[in-house]
Amino acid sequence: MFEIIQLLRKAKRPMRAVDIADTLGVSQRTAYRDILALQSMSIPIDGAAGVGYILRPGFDLPPITFTPEEIEAIIVGLALLPRTGDVGLQRAAQGVVGKIGDVVPKAAASRLTAASLDASGWHAVPKAKVDIALIRKAVRNEQRLAIQYKNAEGQVSERTILPLAVLYYVEAIVIAAWCEMRTDFRHFRVDRLNHCTLSDSTFSDIAHQLRADWQNQHGLT
Repeated sequence: MFEIIQLLRKAKRPMRAVDIADTLGVSQRTAYRDILALQSMSIPIDGAAGVGYILRPGFDLPPITFTPEEIEAIIVGLALLPRTGDVGLQRAAQGVVGKIGDVVPKAAASRLTAASLDASGWHAVPKAKVDIALIRKAVRNEQRLAIQYKNAEGQVSERTILPLAVLYYVEAIVIAAWCEMRTDFRHFRVDRLNHCTLSDSTFSDIAHQLRADWQNQHGLT
Protein backbone atom coordinates (compact mmCIF):
# COMPACT_ATOMS: atom_id res chain seq x y z
CA MET A 1 0.00 0.00 0.00
CA PHE A 2 2.95 2.31 0.65
CA GLU A 3 4.14 1.53 -2.89
CA ILE A 4 0.72 2.50 -4.30
CA ILE A 5 0.86 5.85 -2.53
CA GLN A 6 4.35 6.45 -3.92
CA LEU A 7 3.24 5.56 -7.45
CA LEU A 8 0.20 7.84 -7.33
CA ARG A 9 2.25 10.67 -5.86
CA LYS A 10 4.67 10.55 -8.80
CA ALA A 11 2.05 9.93 -11.51
CA LYS A 12 1.41 12.70 -14.04
CA ARG A 13 -2.05 11.34 -14.91
CA PRO A 14 -4.59 8.92 -13.37
CA MET A 15 -3.25 5.38 -13.03
CA ARG A 16 -5.48 2.39 -13.75
CA ALA A 17 -5.45 -0.56 -11.38
CA VAL A 18 -4.01 -2.76 -14.14
CA ASP A 19 -1.04 -0.38 -14.52
CA ILE A 20 -0.47 -0.31 -10.76
CA ALA A 21 -0.65 -4.11 -10.64
CA ASP A 22 1.83 -4.52 -13.51
CA THR A 23 4.27 -2.04 -11.96
CA LEU A 24 4.21 -3.71 -8.55
CA GLY A 25 4.07 -7.29 -9.82
CA VAL A 26 0.74 -8.14 -8.15
CA SER A 27 -2.67 -9.17 -9.43
CA GLN A 28 -5.21 -6.55 -10.51
CA ARG A 29 -7.51 -7.89 -7.80
CA THR A 30 -4.84 -7.17 -5.18
CA ALA A 31 -4.39 -3.63 -6.52
CA TYR A 32 -8.14 -2.94 -6.27
CA ARG A 33 -8.25 -4.41 -2.75
CA ASP A 34 -5.35 -2.28 -1.52
CA ILE A 35 -6.73 0.91 -3.09
CA LEU A 36 -10.05 0.33 -1.32
CA ALA A 37 -8.18 -0.31 1.94
CA LEU A 38 -6.27 2.97 1.55
CA GLN A 39 -9.48 4.87 0.81
CA SER A 40 -11.08 3.35 3.93
CA MET A 41 -8.17 4.79 5.94
CA SER A 42 -9.04 8.28 4.63
CA ILE A 43 -6.10 8.41 2.20
CA PRO A 44 -7.32 11.00 -0.41
CA ILE A 45 -7.35 8.73 -3.45
CA ASP A 46 -9.95 9.68 -6.08
CA GLY A 47 -11.03 7.65 -9.09
CA ALA A 48 -12.86 4.52 -10.13
CA ALA A 49 -12.27 1.17 -11.78
CA GLY A 50 -11.65 1.52 -15.51
CA VAL A 51 -10.99 5.27 -15.22
CA GLY A 52 -7.91 5.41 -13.03
CA TYR A 53 -6.86 6.78 -9.67
CA ILE A 54 -5.13 9.95 -8.48
CA LEU A 55 -3.78 11.11 -5.12
CA ARG A 56 -5.09 14.54 -4.23
CA PRO A 57 -2.27 17.13 -3.79
CA GLY A 58 -1.02 17.93 -0.32
CA PHE A 59 -1.13 14.45 1.16
CA ASP A 60 2.02 13.17 2.85
CA LEU A 61 2.82 10.22 5.04
CA PRO A 62 3.75 10.88 8.68
CA PRO A 63 7.49 10.64 9.35
CA ILE A 64 8.81 7.24 10.38
CA THR A 65 10.78 7.10 13.59
CA PHE A 66 12.82 4.22 14.94
CA THR A 67 14.56 3.68 18.26
CA PRO A 68 18.31 2.90 18.07
CA GLU A 69 17.57 -0.78 18.80
CA GLU A 70 14.92 -0.92 16.07
CA ILE A 71 17.46 0.44 13.57
CA GLU A 72 19.98 -2.16 14.73
CA ALA A 73 17.33 -4.88 14.28
CA ILE A 74 16.80 -3.72 10.69
CA ILE A 75 20.56 -3.70 10.01
CA VAL A 76 21.11 -7.21 11.36
CA GLY A 77 18.00 -8.55 9.62
CA LEU A 78 19.12 -7.20 6.25
CA ALA A 79 22.67 -8.48 6.81
CA LEU A 80 21.32 -11.99 7.44
CA LEU A 81 19.35 -12.10 4.18
CA PRO A 82 22.25 -13.52 2.09
CA ARG A 83 22.03 -16.67 4.24
CA THR A 84 18.64 -17.45 2.71
CA GLY A 85 20.12 -17.77 -0.77
CA ASP A 86 17.12 -15.78 -2.05
CA VAL A 87 18.65 -13.32 -4.52
CA GLY A 88 15.35 -11.50 -5.03
CA LEU A 89 15.07 -10.68 -1.33
CA GLN A 90 18.67 -9.48 -1.25
CA ARG A 91 17.96 -7.04 -4.10
CA ALA A 92 14.79 -5.88 -2.37
CA ALA A 93 16.78 -5.21 0.82
CA GLN A 94 18.73 -2.49 -0.95
CA GLY A 95 15.45 -0.77 -1.80
CA VAL A 96 14.37 -1.04 1.83
CA VAL A 97 17.50 0.77 2.99
CA GLY A 98 16.94 3.54 0.45
CA LYS A 99 13.27 4.06 1.33
CA ILE A 100 13.87 4.11 5.06
CA GLY A 101 16.78 6.49 4.55
CA ASP A 102 14.46 8.87 2.69
CA VAL A 103 12.01 9.24 5.57
CA VAL A 104 14.04 9.01 8.78
CA PRO A 105 16.25 11.78 10.22
CA LYS A 106 19.76 12.01 8.75
CA ALA A 107 21.40 10.75 11.93
CA ALA A 108 19.25 7.62 11.87
CA ALA A 109 19.77 7.12 8.13
CA SER A 110 23.55 7.20 8.55
CA ARG A 111 23.34 4.33 11.05
CA LEU A 112 21.58 2.18 8.44
CA THR A 113 24.65 2.26 6.20
CA ALA A 114 27.25 2.19 8.97
CA ALA A 115 29.43 -0.91 9.40
CA SER A 116 29.00 -1.10 13.18
CA LEU A 117 26.85 -4.24 12.81
CA ASP A 118 27.22 -6.98 10.22
CA ALA A 119 26.65 -10.69 9.69
CA SER A 120 28.38 -13.36 7.66
CA GLY A 121 26.73 -14.18 4.35
CA TRP A 122 27.58 -17.87 4.74
CA HIS A 123 24.73 -20.31 4.33
CA ALA A 124 24.22 -24.02 3.66
CA VAL A 125 21.10 -23.64 1.50
CA PRO A 126 21.51 -25.59 -1.78
CA LYS A 127 21.14 -23.58 -4.97
CA ALA A 128 17.62 -23.65 -6.38
CA LYS A 129 16.83 -24.49 -10.02
CA VAL A 130 13.70 -22.35 -9.92
CA ASP A 131 13.04 -18.66 -9.26
CA ILE A 132 12.20 -18.30 -5.56
CA ALA A 133 10.63 -14.91 -6.30
CA LEU A 134 7.99 -16.73 -8.37
CA ILE A 135 7.16 -18.94 -5.40
CA ARG A 136 6.86 -15.95 -3.07
CA LYS A 137 4.57 -14.29 -5.63
CA ALA A 138 2.35 -17.39 -5.67
CA VAL A 139 2.09 -17.30 -1.87
CA ARG A 140 1.40 -13.56 -1.88
CA ASN A 141 -1.26 -13.70 -4.63
CA GLU A 142 -2.68 -17.07 -3.50
CA GLN A 143 -2.12 -18.72 -6.88
CA ARG A 144 -1.66 -22.41 -7.59
CA LEU A 145 1.74 -23.71 -8.66
CA ALA A 146 2.37 -26.59 -11.04
CA ILE A 147 5.61 -28.25 -9.96
CA GLN A 148 7.86 -31.15 -10.86
CA TYR A 149 9.33 -32.48 -7.62
CA LYS A 150 12.09 -35.00 -6.92
CA ASN A 151 11.92 -36.50 -3.44
CA ALA A 152 14.81 -37.74 -1.28
CA GLU A 153 14.69 -41.16 -3.00
CA GLY A 154 15.00 -39.57 -6.44
CA GLN A 155 11.39 -40.25 -7.48
CA VAL A 156 9.94 -37.52 -9.71
CA SER A 157 6.29 -36.46 -9.64
CA GLU A 158 4.15 -33.76 -11.24
CA ARG A 159 1.89 -31.96 -8.78
CA THR A 160 -0.35 -28.95 -8.37
CA ILE A 161 0.06 -27.27 -5.01
CA LEU A 162 -1.54 -24.40 -3.12
CA PRO A 163 1.48 -22.60 -1.59
CA LEU A 164 0.81 -21.22 1.89
CA ALA A 165 4.22 -20.13 3.18
CA VAL A 166 7.93 -20.05 2.37
CA LEU A 167 10.06 -21.26 5.29
CA TYR A 168 13.76 -20.36 5.43
CA TYR A 169 15.62 -23.01 7.42
CA VAL A 170 19.37 -23.23 8.03
CA GLU A 171 19.91 -25.96 5.42
CA ALA A 172 16.95 -25.56 3.07
CA ILE A 173 14.13 -23.36 1.85
CA VAL A 174 10.78 -25.13 2.15
CA ILE A 175 7.33 -24.47 0.69
CA ALA A 176 4.43 -25.28 2.99
CA ALA A 177 1.49 -26.16 0.75
CA TRP A 178 -1.71 -28.07 0.23
CA CYS A 179 -0.98 -30.82 -2.29
CA GLU A 180 -3.93 -31.59 -4.56
CA MET A 181 -2.49 -34.99 -5.46
CA ARG A 182 -2.20 -36.10 -1.81
CA THR A 183 -5.19 -34.01 -0.61
CA ASP A 184 -3.15 -33.07 2.43
CA PHE A 185 -0.53 -30.61 3.64
CA ARG A 186 2.99 -31.25 2.40
CA HIS A 187 6.39 -29.52 2.64
CA PHE A 188 8.58 -29.28 -0.46
CA ARG A 189 12.27 -28.39 -0.50
CA VAL A 190 12.82 -25.70 -3.11
CA ASP A 191 16.16 -27.20 -4.21
CA ARG A 192 14.32 -30.41 -5.19
CA LEU A 193 12.01 -28.62 -7.63
CA ASN A 194 12.99 -29.30 -11.24
CA HIS A 195 10.61 -26.59 -12.40
CA CYS A 196 7.51 -24.70 -11.31
CA THR A 197 4.90 -22.72 -13.21
CA LEU A 198 2.53 -20.08 -11.90
CA SER A 199 -1.11 -20.90 -12.60
CA ASP A 200 -3.87 -18.42 -13.42
CA SER A 201 -6.03 -20.32 -10.95
CA THR A 202 -6.28 -18.77 -7.48
CA PHE A 203 -7.35 -20.25 -4.16
CA SER A 204 -8.18 -17.02 -2.35
CA ASP A 205 -11.57 -18.37 -1.29
CA ILE A 206 -9.98 -21.09 0.86
CA ALA A 207 -6.52 -19.66 1.58
CA HIS A 208 -7.35 -18.27 5.03
CA GLN A 209 -8.85 -21.55 6.24
CA LEU A 210 -6.00 -23.60 4.77
CA ARG A 211 -3.39 -21.46 6.54
CA ALA A 212 -5.28 -21.71 9.82
CA ASP A 213 -5.54 -25.51 9.49
CA TRP A 214 -1.86 -25.81 8.59
CA GLN A 215 -0.82 -23.64 11.55
CA ASN A 216 -3.01 -25.65 13.92
CA GLN A 217 -1.64 -28.93 12.58
CA HIS A 218 1.95 -27.78 13.15
CA GLY A 219 1.42 -26.00 16.46
CA LEU A 220 2.10 -22.51 15.06
CA THR A 221 -0.92 -20.71 16.55
